[in-house]
Amino acid sequence: MSVSTLPNGRLGSLDAESAADLIAAAADVALVLDGDGVIRDVALGSEDMLLEGCRKWIGQPWAETVTVESRAKVETLLREATSKAERRWRQVNHPSSRGSDVPVLYSAVRVGQNGQVVAFGRDLRPNAQLQQRLVDAQQSMERDYWRLRHVETRYRLLFMSSLEAVLIIDAATQKIVEANPAAGELLGENARKVVGRSFPEGFDTESTSTIGLLLARARAVGRGDDTRVRLSSDAREFLIAASLFSQENGSFFLVRLAPVRGDSGEAAVPRSIVKVMESLPDGFVVTDLEGQVITANRAFVDLAQTVSEAQLRGESLERWLGRSGVDFSVLIGSIRQHGSVRLFSTVLRGEHGATSDVEVSAVSVPHGEPPCLGFTIRDVGRRAASSVSARVAQELPRSANQLTELVGRVSLKELVRESTDLIEKLCIEAALELTRDNRASAAEMLGLSRQSLYVKLRRYGLGDLGPDEPEPAT
Repeated sequence: MSVSTLPNGRLGSLDAESAADLIAAAADVALVLDGDGVIRDVALGSEDMLLEGCRKWIGQPWAETVTVESRAKVETLLREATSKAERRWRQVNHPSSRGSDVPVLYSAVRVGQNGQVVAFGRDLRPNAQLQQRLVDAQQSMERDYWRLRHVETRYRLLFMSSLEAVLIIDAATQKIVEANPAAGELLGENARKVVGRSFPEGFDTESTSTIGLLLARARAVGRGDDTRVRLSSDAREFLIAASLFSQENGSFFLVRLAPVRGDSGEAAVPRSIVKVMESLPDGFVVTDLEGQVITANRAFVDLAQTVSEAQLRGESLERWLGRSGVDFSVLIGSIRQHGSVRLFSTVLRGEHGATSDVEVSAVSVPHGEPPCLGFTIRDVGRRAASSVSARVAQELPRSANQLTELVGRVSLKELVRESTDLIEKLCIEAALELTRDNRASAAEMLGLSRQSLYVKLRRYGLGDLGPDEPEPAT
């Protein structure tokens, strides 16, 4: 920045150009004042100060260029500069036309023999901005710290009060680092005594190998599904599952343990029965009372054209089973009403669009743990195809021949009406067969009111309706 030349062209023993260079290098702003404290020249070492209109201060007393509360500090700076007292830096605020006051830290020095004073100033705004950023960062860290503390408190409360047995295991050493009270109770030890032990410990040889494979799978894909294991001491059986998570540059397993009990709280279902159900050639599915899939065997996984059992869990069986929502509702309604259903004919739809004719037998277990429905699903596509072919061969050609014999005797309009009646009759017969003569369900399946269905049943002589049987209201 340039410095206007003093009247005598000198600043103390320095020429004006040398003084300007010295001042610009030493401070953000420098004021050259005469003995009366009037600003005679301004040197700037900062572009920011130039924008504040510092050039307009030339010719004004220094005390009039600052805010009211800073005037006493200016007088003190001038007094210290002309005396031998110890000089101190003092903050002075200049009013700004762009908003907030401009804080400048000044120190004044007397130069030359004419009472001239040079005030060196440092712009404090960058420091203030830096301090504000530091304060904001500190407050943000404080907020994050307390948020994490609250999350940790909630996690700890949930972990300790959970009824499910949970172990936290170091993936590197396979040492138990945390165990909740439920885990200690399940293993017959105080939870604190369990911490530090190797895992697995206390299981029989086969179960130890099984747990090793489970943890290896969790390490590879992130989780391992429920697996049955047994303690070596009392032969109690557990279902164990594991998940892998990372924390503080380390990896840990979250292991869940649940005792295996039968419906009466005694021995669990023998493994041989479970293996038989899994190996059945017919599909086997267990759902909750609303039809949401809990488990399924491999045969049903193949019928549904899915990759694994996990893809089925939590989904409604209606997604794959039944011609329509009515079909599945009829099946569920019959199970709830009678407790079981045998050889219910419907279709099964695969994920890739393939359909199969199936027969479903089902049973309700409302008092199980949990309450559930069990379904066996048999593919009868070949048998159904041969049955349909026989029926078509017997009925449709005969009816078609009867219709063609009417050509030339009646109009085409009447022939079309006869054809419509034939198709309508066959559809009603099929609906009654699918619903096992449940007329309300058949009407819903056909999109008819019950009254309309009864009219058509009488018209075609179907359903064994008596002449005096009343028609239900719509």
